[in-house]
Amino acid sequence: MVDGAAEPRSKVARTTATPMAGRVNYTNDSPTSATTGRLHISSASRDADEVPPRLADLDLEAHLSDPALKQRFVTPMFDLVAPRYDRFTRVFSFGMDRRWKAELTTWMSTAIAPDARVLDLACGTGDLAFAAARRVTSGDVVGIDASAEMIAIARRRGEAEAPHANVRFSVGDISALDHADASADAIIAGYALRNVPDHGRAIAEIARVLKPGGVLATLDFYRPEAGAWRALFLWYLALAGNAVGWLWHREPVAYGYIARSIEHFVSWQQFSLALERAGLHVERVRVKLLGGVALHFARRA
Repeated sequence: MVDGAAEPRSKVARTTATPMAGRVNYTNDSPTSATTGRLHISSASRDADEVPPRLADLDLEAHLSDPALKQRFVTPMFDLVAPRYDRFTRVFSFGMDRRWKAELTTWMSTAIAPDARVLDLACGTGDLAFAAARRVTSGDVVGIDASAEMIAIARRRGEAEAPHANVRFSVGDISALDHADASADAIIAGYALRNVPDHGRAIAEIARVLKPGGVLATLDFYRPEAGAWRALFLWYLALAGNAVGWLWHREPVAYGYIARSIEHFVSWQQFSLALERAGLHVERVRVKLLGGVALHFARRA
C-alpha cells in the first residue's frame, strides 16, 4: 500500500550481485571501477600515514557522476561530519528525522520476531540499530557503515544504549556484504542507498542476503518529479547545507553534498520499481515533503 501514490505493480525476478574486488582509495591512484571490481573497506581505520583529502579539493560533480569515484568522496565526508552528524540531521530536518526513523522502526517491529537477525545498512552512529535491538531482545543486530568514524561513535554509544548486548558494528561495504545468502530476517537502511556508487547493485545485494519472506525498511531523500518543487527543495538543501558545512567544518560541501546527491539519485517511484525488479515486493510507501523523502517497506519473495 502506498500512502499518497499508486503502488508499482510490475515485478521481475530478482538479480544477484556479482562480487566486486578493490578498495576504498584516498590517494591519487586510479580507482578500481565500482561496476567491475569489488569495493573492499577494511574494518580498521585508515593507515596512520594515509591522509584523507580536503573535500574542497575534490570535484564533487565528477565523483557523483562516476561510480568508480563516488565512494572516494563519500567515505571521507562522513568521517569528517561524524561527530556532529546526529545534531545536524535533527536541526536540518526541523526534527522530522526523529519522527521518520520512529515510523520506520515501528513498521519493522511489527514484521520481525524477538529472535530475528537484523542488518542496519549505512548505520551511521547507530540510531536505527539501537531501535531494532530493543525489539529483537533474543536476536542480534549488525550495523554496517563505510565510515570508521561513524562506527567508532556507534560502538561508544552501544556501551550505554544496548542493554541486551545484542548489537555489534563493523566497517563494511553495503554493496558487497560479508553475510551469507538468505541469512537476515530484516534489513533496515536509513539514508543509505543514495550514497552508494550503484544503488541497483546494493539492492541486489540486499535481496541476496534477505531470507525468503524477509523484510526491508528504508528511509531516504529522493529526487522529486515535479520540476518547480524539485528546484525549490534542492535550493534550500544546498543553501542550508553549504552554510552549516562552512560554520561547523569550514567545508561547505560537507552538507551541501546532500542536494547534489539527490540531483544524481532517483525519484521514490523509480526506487520502488528498482526494488520490485530485484524481487523485493513493495508493500507500503510513505511519501514525505512532496516526494523529497520517502519510507519504503518491502518483502523478499
